Amino acid sequence: MAQPTHHVTAREDRIPFFQKAIYSIGGLVNNIQAAALGSMVIVLNLGLGMNPALVGLIGAIPRFVDAISDPITGYVSDNIRTRWGRRKPVIFFGALTGGLFFMLMFQLYKGHTESYYFWYFLMFQILFFIGFTCYSIPWIALGYEMTPDYHERTRLQGASNFIAQFAWIISPWFFKIMDNKSMFSDIVHGARVLSIIVGAFIIVGGILPAIFNKEHFAKLPKPDVKGVWNVTKDFFKGAGTALKCGPFLKLCVATLLIFGGFMLASAFTAYVIFFYVFGNQSTMDLMYQNGGTLLGVNGSVSSVCTFCVIFLTTWISTKIGKRNTFLITISLSIIGYALKWIGYNPSQPYLLLISAPFIAFGLGSLFTLMNSMVADVCDLDELQTGTRREGMFGAIYWWMVKLGVALASVLSGFLLNATGFDIALGLKQSANALLWMRIFDIGIPIATSLAAIFIIMTFDISEEKAYDIRKQLEAKRGKA
Repeated sequence: MAQPTHHVTAREDRIPFFQKAIYSIGGLVNNIQAAALGSMVIVLNLGLGMNPALVGLIGAIPRFVDAISDPITGYVSDNIRTRWGRRKPVIFFGALTGGLFFMLMFQLYKGHTESYYFWYFLMFQILFFIGFTCYSIPWIALGYEMTPDYHERTRLQGASNFIAQFAWIISPWFFKIMDNKSMFSDIVHGARVLSIIVGAFIIVGGILPAIFNKEHFAKLPKPDVKGVWNVTKDFFKGAGTALKCGPFLKLCVATLLIFGGFMLASAFTAYVIFFYVFGNQSTMDLMYQNGGTLLGVNGSVSSVCTFCVIFLTTWISTKIGKRNTFLITISLSIIGYALKWIGYNPSQPYLLLISAPFIAFGLGSLFTLMNSMVADVCDLDELQTGTRREGMFGAIYWWMVKLGVALASVLSGFLLNATGFDIALGLKQSANALLWMRIFDIGIPIATSLAAIFIIMTFDISEEKAYDIRKQLEAKRGKA
């Protein structure tokens, strides 16, 4: 690993604590919707009896809608001009609509057909993603432009990711909460109530960045593009320019591999804990009770470890650079996935916790580093094209993240069926099904993480190059 040139962040490039705090609350909103949805969607299978393959399709189809809505939102966020800025009005609208549709999505009752559940949940999930895109894409773009400094960008993303991890501490307990018989009649009832709480937080927390955060490029000149045809051409030109950027594509593909692999493994984790680790319980209720506790403890321990990882990642990257830090942290996460084979032990269930500190290096470092690196790419793009398009870069990058979720959702349902798992068998799942669930849970993220490491080894925007790009940009802006 090449030793980078070190630079000290200037005082004027530092982001004030209050600004970081408000932006970080936005990160918690961004994560809580993903964490909650991932934890609560299991109610469709375990609570309403839907086929896992249909549940997977429900999770995947809206992500392909995002392929259209994300870039459009990014383009709008880059190009509109209002008295409140480019990003903030869209963020405000997205927080309101996203929170409302999250509430409505889980308002399900027993007694309907599988087809009814499929179409109801699918419709409101599509509406939710369209609404929440209006929040997430401009919020992400806002973070890219809040400072021009190489290291301060990492500190901002580290702070945001740190606060956002509270979503992953809370969400592993959502199944346990929904299954609480003293509070709810069943997990379907629990999901209805919990979705209202989560939706309300999305609304309240989401509007804070729209009110208090400052935009660095809020006063850019209005683009001289008029007419539907010219706007359409400009949109596709901007998207094409972003997709032709080699360093950006490497970040996108690496994130798709790591996050997609993680999400695919996560889809099996709950089933392995319930039906393998606690499959020897006398009743299904007891299995869910004990398994839900381990699921919650494991998730919370992982999140606590991730707090430490984010701090370490932010600090280490200022010493050896973002790329080298990435190579180290993802390698450590691979060790963690391998340790899960030992950790899944029916006689010692909590042995699973030995893998948590290592796996935390994966997601804990991924978005801290990648978001900061995308911000560096935005500067490179401006140098080459003369245009700021954080919204477009953010939209395409996060659509790749969502694509990973979509592919994981589709594959998990079909792979779960392929193992031979059948919810109707209850505690009597076959040994072959339990074996393949563990193989998929552990082997897939190891393979995808290895592929991502080889891709990022060729990423060439170093600390020295990033500062050189900034110097050239400021010289060009001064002349303009």
